[in-house]
Amino acid sequence: MSVDHAELGRRLRGRRAALGRTVASVATDAALSVPYVANLENGRGNPTVSALDRLAEALGTRLVITFADPGTDGATPAPPPSLLEFSRSRRFRREVGTLAGLLGEDDRTVRGMLVDALAAVAAPLRRDLDEADWQRLLDALVLILGHPAEPAP
Repeated sequence: MSVDHAELGRRLRGRRAALGRTVASVATDAALSVPYVANLENGRGNPTVSALDRLAEALGTRLVITFADPGTDGATPAPPPSLLEFSRSRRFRREVGTLAGLLGEDDRTVRGMLVDALAAVAAPLRRDLDEADWQRLLDALVLILGHPAEPAP
């Protein structure tokens, strides 16, 4: 099995940063040590599936293990730095709070859901988006999630 530890570390750190969490808080929620989680974020170590599952839960997501054909990875994209910066903005936090209330979810879950969705939408564009781009994409997601269309008759 080939595991790209550096990519795993980038994904863990990106998810944690997007949620505005510290290594210590994630490690505590996952019942893992801070050095262990920090080492994983730095591309070191060989985590067990159990540890990754607990980290995923602590980060408000789920662990998905797939068997992929050679040459494909089937993974969701890691959030780009410009998205991580945007996710710390006042506007993003306000929209997270609004949607959390509408969806009946906690802020952490909605924040992770939005970051994942924005990263997935932006990945095929193959360019780094700026704050205005992220705002427009966020507006579209808020419109769709906050105001669902009426069901067809």
